[in-house]
Amino acid sequence: MKFNEITLCLDMYGCPNRCKHCWLGVTSNGNMPVSELTDIAEQFRPFTDSLQIYDWYREPDYRDNYRELFELCSRLSDKPIKHFELVSFWRLVRDEEYVKWLSSLGLKTAQLTLFGDEEATDFYVGRKGAYKEILRSVDILIENKITPRIQTFVNKNNIDGLSHIEELIERHDLYNRCKSFGGEFSFFLHQGSCDGENEKLYDVRLTPEDMAKIPPSLEACTLRHFGKNNIAEVFGQTEQSLYNELVTDNSTADIVNGSPVFYIDKDFNVYPNITAPAAHWCLGNLKEQSAEDVLRTYLENKSSAQHTRMTVPICDIVRVCGDKDSLRLFGRGDYIDFMLNKFCRGRTL
Repeated sequence: MKFNEITLCLDMYGCPNRCKHCWLGVTSNGNMPVSELTDIAEQFRPFTDSLQIYDWYREPDYRDNYRELFELCSRLSDKPIKHFELVSFWRLVRDEEYVKWLSSLGLKTAQLTLFGDEEATDFYVGRKGAYKEILRSVDILIENKITPRIQTFVNKNNIDGLSHIEELIERHDLYNRCKSFGGEFSFFLHQGSCDGENEKLYDVRLTPEDMAKIPPSLEACTLRHFGKNNIAEVFGQTEQSLYNELVTDNSTADIVNGSPVFYIDKDFNVYPNITAPAAHWCLGNLKEQSAEDVLRTYLENKSSAQHTRMTVPICDIVRVCGDKDSLRLFGRGDYIDFMLNKFCRGRTL
C-alpha cells in the first residue's frame, strides 16, 4: 500500500471564531501536544515517499508558537511547505511580529472574509469586534506590502449589504494602495458549499432572482477571480434543475485517489478531505487504530459515506433527499455532497 503523496492536516488548537459559514464545522478547541505532529507523521510515512503535514485545518497560526510549529511541519514534510494565503486576522491585530514573519516567508497575498457591514460580519464570524479586526488587518497587510484579497459569502440575508462592501473598497482606496507597491487588490463573492455550518443556511441560499442584487463592480471582480463569463457560472444551477438531471443518473463514485488529504481532529479521528468532517466519513481513530488500518478503510471505501457513494446510485440519493421544486442555487459537485451527507445522516437515525 503506497500513495503518491499523503497530506495530513491536524486541528491541533482549533479556532478563535465560530463562523456560521464554516464548511469544517464549529467544534470545541483542542490542545494537542506538539509531539503528536512527529508521532503522527511517522505513522503515515511508510505509506508514501511524499508526506506533507500541517498543524491546522481551521485557523492557521493560532498558537503563540506558530513559528516553531511551521518549522517543525516543514522538517517533517518531505518537501518544504509553503504558507497558504489564509492568515489569522485574530493574530494580525494582536501580534506585531506576525506580519513580519509572514513577509519573511515570501507571502504576497492574504485572504480575508467580510459578510457586509460591522453587524453582519460580527454575526457571521460569531465574535464581536471581528469586523474592526478585519479592517485593521487590511491596513496591516498593505503597510507590509502584502496584498489583501477579500471574499464574501453571500445569502438572502446579507446580499443587500453588498453595497457596503463596494463602498468600503472605494473608501479605503484598496486598488490604488495595493498598486502603489506592485500588488493587485482582488475581491470575489460566492455562497460556499452546503456542508458543515453552511448547511444550516440552506433555507437562505440564493435563487436566480437574487443575481440582480449583486453590484456590477463586485460581479466583475468575481468573474475575474473565477475566470467565468457570467455570474450564473459562479453560482450554479437551481436545485430543481440538478434534481431533474441527477434523478435519472444511475452512477456511483469512488472518491479514493493516489494523493489524498486527511483531516485529523483534536480527538485523533481521521477524515478524508471531501466535505465536512462527520461521523459517516470517519476512517478511524489513531489512538485506537493504526495508520495502516485508517488507510485501508479509505482505500476499501469502508466508511459509511464512501460505501454509500460506491453502492447507492446518485439518483436514489437525490430522490430521497432532494427538493424537486427548489430554486436554490448550487454547483453540481457541492449539491451531490450535500445530498450524500443528508442521506448518510438519515440512514444513521
